[in-house]
Amino acid sequence: MKVMIVVTHLLGTGHLTRALTLARAFSAAGHDVRLVSGGVPVARLAQDDVPVIQLPPVQSDGVDFTRLLDRDGALTTEDQLAERRSMLCETLLTFRPDALITELFPFGRRNLRGEFRALLQQADRMARRPVIFASVRDILAPPGKPSKIAFAEDLVADYYRAVLVHSDARLMPLDLSWPVGAALRSRLHYTGFVAPPPAPLHPAQTGEGEIIVSAGGGAVGTAVFTAARAAAMLDKGRVWRILVGGADAQDRISALRLDAPENLTVEAARPDFRQMLHHADASVSLCGYNTALDILQTSCPAVFVPFDEGNEAEQGIRAAALAERAGLEHLPSAALSGAALLDAVAKVTREGRRAAGPVQADGAQETVRYVAACVGARDAD
Repeated sequence: MKVMIVVTHLLGTGHLTRALTLARAFSAAGHDVRLVSGGVPVARLAQDDVPVIQLPPVQSDGVDFTRLLDRDGALTTEDQLAERRSMLCETLLTFRPDALITELFPFGRRNLRGEFRALLQQADRMARRPVIFASVRDILAPPGKPSKIAFAEDLVADYYRAVLVHSDARLMPLDLSWPVGAALRSRLHYTGFVAPPPAPLHPAQTGEGEIIVSAGGGAVGTAVFTAARAAAMLDKGRVWRILVGGADAQDRISALRLDAPENLTVEAARPDFRQMLHHADASVSLCGYNTALDILQTSCPAVFVPFDEGNEAEQGIRAAALAERAGLEHLPSAALSGAALLDAVAKVTREGRRAAGPVQADGAQETVRYVAACVGARDAD
């Protein structure tokens, strides 16, 4: 089976990370995969195991997702967008996939609707039409207007075989963030959470007894890092470790190290982060999809400070749902300070470690199985 996955991450790296996990699962099952990425390339995610076709990259203007910037920070031009559309359609016609997966669209990325519509229309005209799926995380950005709901429902009805919801419906149904009517509900297929296999214990037990503070791979999390630095000054009997990602990581690291207490370590984001969580006293982080799964796959107590700039609600909804479990705490950014963070860390460490693992975390494998079954059903008709 040939599978084409289309993803554009605009701020953090979570969308690309999840799409790559899916691509690797298809490849591991013996399928031929092409991942088309429209965001800025991420060096730490680059591997040779999945063919990646890079479009002229775009990114958001901070949390303003209505303004698309190119890799150099200038407003994207119509020529750049036209080149992206052309590359997408050319890849589709050259590769001729059996399955086409659009990550987030049509429930998001409406500012890129031109290229996605062109892709869907081209697919619809093919003699051997690919089976088309939407791939969405557990929590979507709640639609502020009825027109956004209608936009997604109409496109799903016109083009899509199913919406792959990468969540466990018993823990986080899509209804928490998106109005699900009867027509849409009939197209939903819950795959379980998409996560790489649980990380093994760290061979050097790095992170043991520490508070590990992270903010994903994007250029966000400054407020969390600042509060963690203040908390470390109040908690001098324990090591706090801040892991900084993003293109400007070194500048941010230098600023955080300035006059830092001796019990604070500040360094770049590490590839062994997930292993370190097994040994840490607690984690402090945002509450993006991949970070939440990293926590759920270990027994590490955690404080979530959800990203909510620009009226972003996704992480807050997720954090509130997870905080119903012992050893997990939701600290809104409006209440964030060094003292408040230290109190939250004390609370989750008192509650202790819990059984590791979400209810259903084999979402990548279930996605492969379901997509293959749908393609098989098409071929049998």
